[in-house]
Amino acid sequence: MQKETGDPPFAELPKIEEKKGHLLLEGMCVVDLSTSIAGPYGTQLLADLGATVIKIEKPGMGDDARNWGPPFINGESPWFLSVNRNKHSLMLDLARQAGLEVLEKLLAQADALVVNMNDQVQKKLGIDYERLAPKFPRLIHASLTGFGLRGQRCHLPCYDLIAEGYSGVMDLTGEAQNDPQKVGTPAADLLAGQDVAMAVLAAYVARQRTGRGAQIDVSMQASMTRFMTPRLTSYLSSGELPRRSGGKDSVIAIYQVFDTADRQIALGLGNDAIWRRFWVAVGTPEVGENPRYASNADRRAHRDEIVEKIAGILCSRPRDEWLELLGENRIPAGPINRLDEVARDEDLLDQRFLYQAQAAGGLIPQVGLGIAIDGQTAVHRKPPPVLGEDTDMILSGMLNLSPDDINKLKDAGAV
Repeated sequence: MQKETGDPPFAELPKIEEKKGHLLLEGMCVVDLSTSIAGPYGTQLLADLGATVIKIEKPGMGDDARNWGPPFINGESPWFLSVNRNKHSLMLDLARQAGLEVLEKLLAQADALVVNMNDQVQKKLGIDYERLAPKFPRLIHASLTGFGLRGQRCHLPCYDLIAEGYSGVMDLTGEAQNDPQKVGTPAADLLAGQDVAMAVLAAYVARQRTGRGAQIDVSMQASMTRFMTPRLTSYLSSGELPRRSGGKDSVIAIYQVFDTADRQIALGLGNDAIWRRFWVAVGTPEVGENPRYASNADRRAHRDEIVEKIAGILCSRPRDEWLELLGENRIPAGPINRLDEVARDEDLLDQRFLYQAQAAGGLIPQVGLGIAIDGQTAVHRKPPPVLGEDTDMILSGMLNLSPDDINKLKDAGAV
């Protein structure tokens, strides 16, 4: 139940205060020129692990995602708030020479630069690897684009939707009789963002040995297509083209959603032992011992009749009764949660994985990193920044610019 009529759902979440969070990357500095979801998600992962991330935004406009709504919370987009925790916002116009000079002062101190512009735009702004590497040989330069910096499609614009279409995931998602479906979250954005964080960390470790930076080129299409590796490799091995089936064509014979007496349940009988335990649990152990169903290959050959048997059994009792029984017998099963049910998951709330925190305009919801390091999971050091809120601090504190220098930048429209 919500606390008061009209309260948003996040009003139920536990409140947490700003703390140190994870410090594994303490001392690492990342300059983030990316916008929207993919790049900012990657840099938030680095920030959650302790890196200092300076988010550079165009004066007066900021990150595109700041305008993605409704809904808005205290004037901010929840999409923006979801991927910009623990960062510092610096307003800077790179189209002006004075702005580019400030960027280069930052890069002289930074470990990594993350951009989500294609090679042509990078060259126009003077932030491409070829130009920056001679000046900053230790800099890790990471580009995240739709189709990479090279290749036939490198000039084309891209969004998550487009990358999902290219990857094959949309063609395989949904029911056979329906249109292709996008995944219900920006999967290509998040996967490509993770790839940026992973590659930057690998280059950061390598630099300790070599003393040299690196050029990283992450493609949303490639990241999303790699997500399809098991299905794609299976097709390449057999020539059997999988089609949309509502998730009922897994290589595991019984690995799908079933109806119960009230709500649906997901069930995965992934090996022979689990298969036998299931039939013991439901009171018909002889089915589990039937040599006709001895192996996964046998069960796949008779999948339709097995599914019919299981469906007939599961529809006899409510979901929660089945979940309790199957859990007691160590059989992988779970609910098909709506997001409002996820938001009230007691285990996630107990772990403070879902929480609310104070930001400039008021309380906001956050989804944590969910990775425990030395038993600690808290990562919240700083709420997502208001546009340009750290500009003066960065210019004076990090770059040692005088008040007069800062005023000149402002007068020039560079900040």
